[in-house]
Amino acid sequence: MADLPTFRPPETAFMGATFAADRDIGGANAVLFGAPHGTPYPGIDNQGYAEAANALRRSFGTDADWIDHWNFDFDGTLLNDGGYRLIDLGDLETEPLAGEGNRQVIEQATRAVLAAGAMPIMIGGDDSVPIPFFSGFADHGPITIVQVDAHIDWRDERRGEPLGFSSTMRRASEMPHVTGIVQVGMRGFGSARRREVDIAREWGAKIVPANAIHHSGIDAALRHVEPGARCVLTIDCDGLDAAIMPAVMAPTPGGLTYLQVLDLIAGLTAKADLVGVDMIEFVPELDPQGTSAITAAGILSNVIGRSAAKAGGSSA
Repeated sequence: MADLPTFRPPETAFMGATFAADRDIGGANAVLFGAPHGTPYPGIDNQGYAEAANALRRSFGTDADWIDHWNFDFDGTLLNDGGYRLIDLGDLETEPLAGEGNRQVIEQATRAVLAAGAMPIMIGGDDSVPIPFFSGFADHGPITIVQVDAHIDWRDERRGEPLGFSSTMRRASEMPHVTGIVQVGMRGFGSARRREVDIAREWGAKIVPANAIHHSGIDAALRHVEPGARCVLTIDCDGLDAAIMPAVMAPTPGGLTYLQVLDLIAGLTAKADLVGVDMIEFVPELDPQGTSAITAAGILSNVIGRSAAKAGGSSA
């Protein structure tokens, strides 16, 4: 089994998860970990994401003990009545300005989880942390990336940095094991210019704006996913509508609803093989009431519940 890097213990394990203080992930179906920092841009602070994973972990409060209670979103219990093993490793020991070191430990953790036969679930972090997360699947491809985001992230560089949060999908497109990219929820202004949109489409990325989902339903995105594809789902919280997810750096109206994201998760787990998930760009200090954290954690719990039902052979 590949070696895991070191982690900071979580305040509390994510709902349904067992904290593995000894880093033993043998027999796990899914392994969750935080990646607080990625690759910074000069002059842009990336420290606001440091406590994102812990905010999501504690968001359910006492409800986190109710893992045997029925969840009607996926018509079952979170861990399929104990048949699904979820481990929480805590947070990687990343540092705000240590881009190269951060990338190394994120990729190392991802590779180790995959080598153990489990699905990695990563909580970021800014939108640069998925780059090493995707790199970690190099020996487990080919993969199709399904991105929920307000922005396409195809810049070659920004402020001289090619591995920052505006370049995530551009770097992913250069990885030989990434054979498909489906981008869902784009709207409004972003860092992309005409040439980045042209490059993305020429590569073969399927860009599904938020208004296409609102008008035609989630099938507007799912039709671009091949049956049986190995999919990695990356969820930028600003892909959700600002009315339900204001705790992001770039809130934008017109995003996906909570139920649309749940329908996407349901469709992916039914049609494809969901092999990895990350959630990024949640900013705890912009969530004084804690409602955005509940929304984000609810989405992750649906990933877990759907995956557990599929692993256990349930029709949920």
